[in-house]
Amino acid sequence: MEKKTEMDRFGALSLIGFAILLAFNQVVIKVTNEGFQPVFFAGLRSAGAIVVVALWLRYRGLSLTVPRDVLPFAVLIGVAFAVEFIFLFIALDLTTVARTSVLFYTMPVWLALLAHFFIPGEALTPLKGAGLALAVAGVVVAFAGRQGGPASLAGDLLSIAGAMSWASLAFLAKGTRLRTLRPEVQLFWQVLVSAPILLVAAPLFGDLIRDVQAIHLWGLAFQILIVVGAGFIFWLWLLSIYPAAAVASFSFLTPVFGVGLGWLLLDEAVGAELLVALALVAAGLFLINRQVPQKVRETRSSGAGGAV
Repeated sequence: MEKKTEMDRFGALSLIGFAILLAFNQVVIKVTNEGFQPVFFAGLRSAGAIVVVALWLRYRGLSLTVPRDVLPFAVLIGVAFAVEFIFLFIALDLTTVARTSVLFYTMPVWLALLAHFFIPGEALTPLKGAGLALAVAGVVVAFAGRQGGPASLAGDLLSIAGAMSWASLAFLAKGTRLRTLRPEVQLFWQVLVSAPILLVAAPLFGDLIRDVQAIHLWGLAFQILIVVGAGFIFWLWLLSIYPAAAVASFSFLTPVFGVGLGWLLLDEAVGAELLVALALVAAGLFLINRQVPQKVRETRSSGAGGAV
């Protein structure tokens, strides 16, 4: 498919479907954690994904190797991937899918802050600044209205830590020499490096096996084949066709679907404070990812030139 200059119906429906997949994925993680210890589960997922992504790369005729000067960053992004999912999988073991969805998908907030300080040309605009303020307000509301004991607080904090780790991963992909690699190759190195880290670290977090049933094995297979093998690659394919800002703007839907699925499938309580937090975070993410129309950019550029 040829590259598009704007989002069309196919792209929009595909990205809505992907947002639903990511939201449902958190439900799957929550359920599968009942059978596997979370970090061990994350390690098994990365190990299985190595095979799936490698087969995809071979099918596409793409090399698995990276230039020597890029290799340190490839290893580093794999470490960031491992840390991200340690935080996320344990968070989902300790707190609800609804709360994790709101807090974990604040990732663009932390990425916007990193980009503002460290990536040329990515300074916060007033619109993005407003979005960041709304999203942070949503986090404050979520914490202020938190109900539950220390485990719930730990889960919330780990969700935020996971979001920050995800932002650091995205920063590495965009702000280092990793940007010279195809996204599929980046994904391969993420799972390749993270698998041994997660599997070696897993015993530090308790018994590896809890009470494995058929549903937990299906959950693991779903993670490997559908989420990583098909979902991530499909998203990367969409990213290669449609403008990055347009693709990113759909990220605000995932916490919305996550809260809904947590309530619908897991009977999780969703209080008024969480709905307010969700609305603030979703609005913030929309503003952060909103693309300024070309005509507006040209007008601003002309105005700035005249002022100078």
